[in-house]
Amino acid sequence: MKRILSVILASVMALTLLAGCGNNGGSNNGGDATMSVEVIAKGFQHDFWKAVKTGADNAAAELNVKVNFVGPEGEGAVASQVEMLNNAINKKPNAIALAALDTSAAVDSIKNAMSANIPIIGFDSGVPDAPEGAIYANAATDNLKAGELAAEKAFEAIKDKVVAAASGDVARIGVVAQEANSQSITQRTKGFVDKMVELIEALPEYGAGKVSVIGHDKFSNGVADAKIVLEVRIPAEITDAAAKTEAQALLNKDDLICIYGSNEFAAKAIINANDAISGGRLGADKVIAVGFDSGALQIDAIKTGVFYGAVTQDPVSIGYNAVKLAVEAAQGKEVADVDTGAQWYNAENVESAEIAPLLYQ
Repeated sequence: MKRILSVILASVMALTLLAGCGNNGGSNNGGDATMSVEVIAKGFQHDFWKAVKTGADNAAAELNVKVNFVGPEGEGAVASQVEMLNNAINKKPNAIALAALDTSAAVDSIKNAMSANIPIIGFDSGVPDAPEGAIYANAATDNLKAGELAAEKAFEAIKDKVVAAASGDVARIGVVAQEANSQSITQRTKGFVDKMVELIEALPEYGAGKVSVIGHDKFSNGVADAKIVLEVRIPAEITDAAAKTEAQALLNKDDLICIYGSNEFAAKAIINANDAISGGRLGADKVIAVGFDSGALQIDAIKTGVFYGAVTQDPVSIGYNAVKLAVEAAQGKEVADVDTGAQWYNAENVESAEIAPLLYQ
């Protein structure tokens, strides 16, 4: 009997030692599967977030960490996202990755994370205006530069029409933006608007004329009576129907020469609005349409010539780097912002080895 008890006791001690070795929590051991990262996205309604999740899952597998990826049903559900953040903090993870819908609504939660010594990594739009020291680093596209890239490519296609407008009737460039609160979308919109204004006003043929930016107070420049009008429209609510209405309002204007959608949601709205117009208004010899992000509908529009092209982020890289930075921050390593990049794609390179991996369906 004593021998049996000795064997049992030895087995229990061995199991206890094994359990202790695998339960290091926030240790620096990158191979410790008990390290956990809570990833809180802006939503699941767009293919973009599914691609971000793929990147996060890739990092979790490579780094041998547990990742819990959540997000509200829609990008207007601020309260729901804050609740998810609170739930994440209560789990006491090693780190949190956050793409905030509204930083001001999450300030108290962020402070709680700081008090609990839980590092936060921003991703996609990040966590702008967060309390100092709360955000260790960001994994995101330089959205201002990405918006500028969209403007530069669109300008190549409309330059002749802009020159013609200098001595003729007014020409209009439209912008559809999902909303004006998210830093990422705001910067893409601002990048496009400011760069387009710069390019047009620098044209010798335009005679040092000005461009009038109208439609939304956040982007309007107060210039009146210009030959070129850049009109920014933002739906009152983040729904497909509301966005389609704004896109149609632009497409129904006879002087429109170009239109830009600053994310997948806005690009879809433009495509759906165009489909509702007999014969459509978009195309190489019609209104030049430029998008942002990808998705099946937008990729098809580019392949068929309805859209001139689009700028894509690298959502898989965003998810991957968000988790990688979170793990490194939890390990006490010094971390820095990662620019996850942006590329222009059109019908010519959409299926190329360089672009195809960046697109999500």
